[in-house]
Amino acid sequence: MILTRRILLLGAPLLLASCATRGGQGNSKLLQNAAFTPDPYYVSLYGGVEDRFPVQAVNLAKVPPKYWRREVAYNTPEQPGTIVVDPNDRFLYLVQENGRAIRYGVGVGKTEAFNFQGEATIARKAEWPRWTPTPDMIRRDPELNEPYRNGMPGGVDNPLGARALYLYRDGRDTLYRLHGTTNPATIGTKVSSGCVRLMNQDIIDLYNRVPTGTKVVVLPSRAPEEAVQPDMV
Repeated sequence: MILTRRILLLGAPLLLASCATRGGQGNSKLLQNAAFTPDPYYVSLYGGVEDRFPVQAVNLAKVPPKYWRREVAYNTPEQPGTIVVDPNDRFLYLVQENGRAIRYGVGVGKTEAFNFQGEATIARKAEWPRWTPTPDMIRRDPELNEPYRNGMPGGVDNPLGARALYLYRDGRDTLYRLHGTTNPATIGTKVSSGCVRLMNQDIIDLYNRVPTGTKVVVLPSRAPEEAVQPDMV
């Protein structure tokens, strides 16, 4: 996959942006095989983590294998150390040397107009971050979000999960984050209110690999007419 540089900032006004939804339906097509037994490597990779708060093991039967963390071939003009988010295929790439990348599965915003697109910089990192709904989130669902107008402390029920990486552009907070999730089954779907969510084990891994100052590129979402058509044989 060769990335293009036609990166535009097409997201909604920042005051409408928000970082998580509390809940979500997750993948509608889960692995149904009762005898499903993932590779022990991935069972260990997504096992429980002892942290400031406990991180639960992921039920891998609820997350399609293509969204499990792995190293892949990746052709891009971006420099090693850059993060590239592909909202169309629901992947986040951490670019490595020699045409390789670490690929993580992600969940992205369900409303295109709220999604950030373009270049940003990780200006802040937080462990077990505090979550504060935006004014727009409070207006849309006051019963759910009004109680947290002043913020929800970090913890196992916080929708930002175990870690957050804060995206800034031109020195200003975009209000978008790369963060964990309390609902791993939503990985690979459009479910958040605009931010990019990863499984907690993956956001911890990414958090440990990237410093502040890291460049992030969020690719444009494809318009329906730009969707890749299947080959006709």
